[in-house]
Amino acid sequence: MLSRFVVAIACLLAFPSFADDSAATRPNILLILADDLGYGDVRCYNDQSKVPTPNIDRLAREGMRFTDAHSPATVCTPTRYTLMTGQMAFRVPNGGRVFEATGGPSLIAPGRLTLPAMLRTNGYATACVGKWHIGLTFFEKDGQPVRGSGVEAVKRVDFSRRVEGGPVDCGFDKFFGTACCPTTDYLYAFIENDRVPVPPTRLIDKTNLPKHAYADDCRAGLIAPDFPMEEVDLVFLKKSREFLEQHVRNSPGKPFFLFHSAQAVHLPSFAAPQFKGASKAGPHGDFIHQLDWVVGELLATLEKLGVADNTLIIFTSDNGPETTSVIHMRADHGHDPARPWRGMKRDNWEGGHRVPFLVRWPGKVKPGSTSAQLTSLSDVMATAAAITGTRLPENAAEDSFNMLPALLGEATAPIRPYLLTQAFRGASTLAIRRGPWKYLDHPGSGGNRYESNPGLKPFILAGTAPDASVQLYNLDSDPGETKNVQAEQPEIAKELKALLEASKSSGRSRGSTKP
Repeated sequence: MLSRFVVAIACLLAFPSFADDSAATRPNILLILADDLGYGDVRCYNDQSKVPTPNIDRLAREGMRFTDAHSPATVCTPTRYTLMTGQMAFRVPNGGRVFEATGGPSLIAPGRLTLPAMLRTNGYATACVGKWHIGLTFFEKDGQPVRGSGVEAVKRVDFSRRVEGGPVDCGFDKFFGTACCPTTDYLYAFIENDRVPVPPTRLIDKTNLPKHAYADDCRAGLIAPDFPMEEVDLVFLKKSREFLEQHVRNSPGKPFFLFHSAQAVHLPSFAAPQFKGASKAGPHGDFIHQLDWVVGELLATLEKLGVADNTLIIFTSDNGPETTSVIHMRADHGHDPARPWRGMKRDNWEGGHRVPFLVRWPGKVKPGSTSAQLTSLSDVMATAAAITGTRLPENAAEDSFNMLPALLGEATAPIRPYLLTQAFRGASTLAIRRGPWKYLDHPGSGGNRYESNPGLKPFILAGTAPDASVQLYNLDSDPGETKNVQAEQPEIAKELKALLEASKSSGRSRGSTKP
């Protein structure tokens, strides 16, 4: 642990901060990350959505709505790594993996500069509340790291020992949340900073949990006596409120960075009792509606504390909607979580990674504005660096671009030269986008196996050359990715393949900072 701390401090001291000492020049930052929320799940992106999302829509009315924003990956762990580091996850060992329960170690290597560490160096108080899912190291009684996952691995954990590699080792002052997906992954217990204050004591009893089409993701596991399976997001909201209230009371002149990482709307869709039936769009619709309510409560807390006008809010999602959500919401409620895109979570088609991305920053971002800039969650780090006047070092945020000119309405040309995304299988399923052209360096979706999944078979598109080894689409003329034009446009495919390989070999997509 000491070596990780020493290396991290050295990294922080290796780059200069140019931020003004006045807190007024450094906005508070609230980053809200939804889980598996699709582009079509939100009314301000889909006027045919069957779920009311008034608070998320309010962010669009009072801020900027990005229409071409993307998660860097189509599943949880690699997207969260990239959000926290500004580096595509496929560039690091195990960077395509999705951790479960005690899985680790952290993908964030000792010494790697992170978004919270950068902000903390600029005088920010930093807190993470919610799902971490970038890997942790738990220990057995003999001090050896727990290997593997599943129930047997959880049983071997010595919960009196410190948990390593989590948020407080990666730049956050405080953490309250879970190792992985809160109501899915074997370990049903909260972590506070680097400890599990109330360890799991028994196998979960699912007898009294909801039973519906969106409830099957709840795996057998060990549960702590204080872990409320249907109210996890309400606990996260309470903890985020407590952080905000304590911070404003105790450090009113100090900016804060709060990363609120929601459980919703990852399956199982366990909405709290007061939200059941509220959406009139089934259990998953109720879960989306609850997420929207949580957003509203966070906004209300900022207003109550008198800090809303100096708080930059970012709301987005870690990838597209889950297959179960798409199948049943379309069939049962006429609601398309991925509308208008092809694909869903795990897929490298647009529905797997084109996500809602909203920014509200009073006095800076024009209310009701829209941006068509190509952007990624990886860009949050470089943008935050620009806002705080921080010069990023060469070995940090290699895939992050500064979107501040877009936020301020000053961008007159595309900021990103191209965009990389990775599907479910990591480095073997990469795609690159430049202008309207999108090149998938793999056959099929890169994630879900449509031919072998009865629920997905109806979504197979005829005439898309499903056996082609690579794919090329023009999203301007074919936003639904229905016609693979690789054979008709071989030169463009060749150019994009070369650009992809160059980015892989150079280890970056952002230009070098060396003179």
